[in-house]
Amino acid sequence: MKTIISGAPGTGKTTLIKKLYKLNPSLFKGLWTEEIREHGKRVGFRIVRTDGKSGILSHVDLDTPYKVGRYKVDVEGFERLVMPILENPKGILMIDEIGKMELFSKKFQELIEEIMFKSNLDVVATIPIKDVHPLVRRIRRKYKPFEITMSNRDSMFEFLKDRIFKHR
Repeated sequence: MKTIISGAPGTGKTTLIKKLYKLNPSLFKGLWTEEIREHGKRVGFRIVRTDGKSGILSHVDLDTPYKVGRYKVDVEGFERLVMPILENPKGILMIDEIGKMELFSKKFQELIEEIMFKSNLDVVATIPIKDVHPLVRRIRRKYKPFEITMSNRDSMFEFLKDRIFKHR
């Protein structure tokens, strides 16, 4: 079963993913994204794996040609951190997020293509509200994401919890 969550920035996609994970950590393998803040200002994003390992996805001070807004993306570091946990997963694969920064990685694109369109893996993933990449557009068309908003995020958690754990 593929469960795709979409929503505007700040509506709680990552919070929702983390809450689902905390219900049964041994069931999920994957990652989520967290802000990096310095002196109260967001300066980048960190990837946190479900096994506790983490690393920088992007930062304003990185030296890399890959950019999204003011953030520079560490594609190679992202691949070293993320690919091992996404390959050969057990349980439910959790991916927050399949977005513009992450999709700079060709390896990630290929693996997401395989996971979303050729595998029977159970997946809970987030995508941006906008189609920032053709792969995001294809995922949106095939899976009709559940949209989280500020007003439905509590009920969306309950709905997705029931949807995911009912099959376990």
